[in-house]
Amino acid sequence: MFDELQRLAKAECKYPVLKKAFLFSCLSGLRWSDINTLIWKEVRDEGDISKVNFRQEKTDGVEYLYISKQARELLGERQDPQERVFKGLKYGMTYNTEIIRWCNRAAVPKHITFHSARHTNAVLLLENGADIYTVSKRLGHRELRTTQIYARIVDSKMKEAAEIIPELSIEL
Repeated sequence: MFDELQRLAKAECKYPVLKKAFLFSCLSGLRWSDINTLIWKEVRDEGDISKVNFRQEKTDGVEYLYISKQARELLGERQDPQERVFKGLKYGMTYNTEIIRWCNRAAVPKHITFHSARHTNAVLLLENGADIYTVSKRLGHRELRTTQIYARIVDSKMKEAAEIIPELSIEL
């Protein structure tokens, strides 16, 4: 999954705002609706640490989410506090079609929608050692079982676990 994300990051996308927003979702796990309405006053930079304070569209709850330095860089330079961070981002057939074309240019032969970025975030976190509770909280899931769907996808850790115990010197 990381390799596919890397190919997307390097590939050309016709709409730079779409590319930035999609990659930001992959790195943060934020939903389309929350990214689309994100304004600059919700982005907090506290020294080397950045977080997003926002009202989650789906649950209507106020949340905060720490974001990586790379995710923060995708946001660009701070603008007016009431300004949308991803100015010009629109939902519609034009952008949905461009996601498919962008994936084709990146040699990612999957049916990908903007929502796939959240899935990518969850799987990458789990593959890289984040516990399921943390992933659940980052994604804003109310139920842990909602997040467990992603855990089933991450079968590579199960394969690694099979070989984690050092070999014994067995004499029979």
